[in-house]
Amino acid sequence: MASVADKSAAPMESFLGVWVYSKRAIALVWTTHRGLTVVLGLLTVFAGVLPAAVAYVGQLFVDAVVAAVAAYQADGAADYSPVLRFVVLEGALVAAIAGAQRGIDFCQSLLRVLLSRRVHVMILDKALTLELAQFEDSEFYDKLNRARQEASSRPLSLVNRTFSLGRNGIALASFAGLLAQFSPWAVVILVCAGLPVFFAEAKFSGERFRVFQWRSPLRRMLLYLEIVLAREDHAKEVKLFNLGPGLMRRYKDIFARMYREERQLTVRRDTWGFALGLFGTVAFYAACGWVAVATIQGQISLGQMTMYLVVFRQGQTAVSSMLSAIGGMYEDNLYLSNLYEYLEQPGLERPSGAQDGTDEGKGISFADVSFTYPGAAAPALRNITLEIRPGQSVALVGHNGSGKTTLVKLLAGLYRPDSGTIRYQGLDLGKWDPAALKRRIGVIFQDFTRYQLKVGENIGVGDIEALTEEPRWREAARKGQASSFIEALPEHYETQLGRWFNNGQELSSGQWQRIALARAFMREQAEILVLDEPTSSMDTETEAEIFEHFRSLTRDRIAILISHRFSTVRRADLIVVLDGGRIIEQGAHADLIALEGRYAALFELQARAYR
Repeated sequence: MASVADKSAAPMESFLGVWVYSKRAIALVWTTHRGLTVVLGLLTVFAGVLPAAVAYVGQLFVDAVVAAVAAYQADGAADYSPVLRFVVLEGALVAAIAGAQRGIDFCQSLLRVLLSRRVHVMILDKALTLELAQFEDSEFYDKLNRARQEASSRPLSLVNRTFSLGRNGIALASFAGLLAQFSPWAVVILVCAGLPVFFAEAKFSGERFRVFQWRSPLRRMLLYLEIVLAREDHAKEVKLFNLGPGLMRRYKDIFARMYREERQLTVRRDTWGFALGLFGTVAFYAACGWVAVATIQGQISLGQMTMYLVVFRQGQTAVSSMLSAIGGMYEDNLYLSNLYEYLEQPGLERPSGAQDGTDEGKGISFADVSFTYPGAAAPALRNITLEIRPGQSVALVGHNGSGKTTLVKLLAGLYRPDSGTIRYQGLDLGKWDPAALKRRIGVIFQDFTRYQLKVGENIGVGDIEALTEEPRWREAARKGQASSFIEALPEHYETQLGRWFNNGQELSSGQWQRIALARAFMREQAEILVLDEPTSSMDTETEAEIFEHFRSLTRDRIAILISHRFSTVRRADLIVVLDGGRIIEQGAHADLIALEGRYAALFELQARAYR
């Protein structure tokens, strides 16, 4: 958070920083739809020239009317054609302005939709390249949320303001050319009258951005409370424990705190804006008096007076719009810094590596591996050394927090070890091609995702390349012992799961776990299958049956199981006992029982409960 504040406090708060992201935003809009961008630019120029033309025709119209009045009073007749010609011409110009504005709105509307999709795709594409540790970092999560909240609208807003700056610049140049005929000082007054409001707006834009940055954790808490209060997966506990009123109070307190700060900022901004805006009002009416005196003294005609007053008023509006556009561009750049700060985050960039190991006869090897989670005080794994042979079934045992799941995450490549090496088939995991390694490993975690998709797709996500292949779904469901209850569902494998969508069906915890097991069997090429307590909601007998079935289907693969049930664990070829991030025992069930160490004590403790 501090780095962002520093960033906005240094170059961003100087107006040289206004253009830092402008070029990138314009390039983003240009590549989103070049045709619409070109049309928008042309219409912007057209709309900038026309107001001065309308003012000039207005002068000619008034002078023509004055001349016609004088002719009628002198001769009793007048030529109406010049007056009517100017009326038609001015009407055509006003219609052209309206048409140009409609065209601008049309282009902006379509670009807004296209750009919103483009930016969200950029954000999601970037998310796919990031490491798991980054998603578990609260500061990074704030960056992600800030990018998502404002990024889709800010690039187009900056481009629109850039075009607005150009349009009003063209209009101002046209107005200045007309007004300079009266007096160059009138042009100076026109420009200077808008500066005080501009400086005030720029100051409050920076302040508003800093408040936006600071509020990120509060907005995230509001979003979380909304999810807890309004999502079906939290509804049971919210109602059972009567959490609703307390969480609502917390929600309202956070919102009230944010509102107070917003109100204070808005009151200060609008008060200063009103006070400094009086300079513009005084300048306009001083110019009115100046032009009126010149008209009375016969220095300019009545038509010229009308034109100069219109030009001064519209010029004042153009100056105000230009300065407002620059201030808005400054603000947009501040917000775009969130988007590009997120997009420039270093991701998981591993060069293409080996498709195969150096020795297919070797399995998994951990050599003195240690790992500490980012921000944690103590290591999650300490000096892990472990050999797993091809075709071997392994059970990881230990208390919660002993490092079992962390070891699996390192094996799956979700984290990189701080020290030591992990090899598969004799090759360091860091030297494998990431896609090739993922194809060889299938992992189902205890907190597996319950996708709000169809049954078949929930299974198919285990192998994204076969996501829509129903025969593969059916085979994986058979192996995962899920086919019997799937066939009983209303639309079988086409049944929508979850309550987010119409006609969605909810499964029991045990049924979801069978779906997760089937998902693991979708990876037909996987040489390593890992089950991290995916059957914890099943009874002991069912879990033992499933693990035995799992072993029979993975005779030629490495099978790794994490479980707290020793009736299941004892069937593994190798049992690894972890405690405090270290391996304290390993061996077969009979060997560990004979050792009379930690495993034997835990086994006896659990067995005693069944006697």
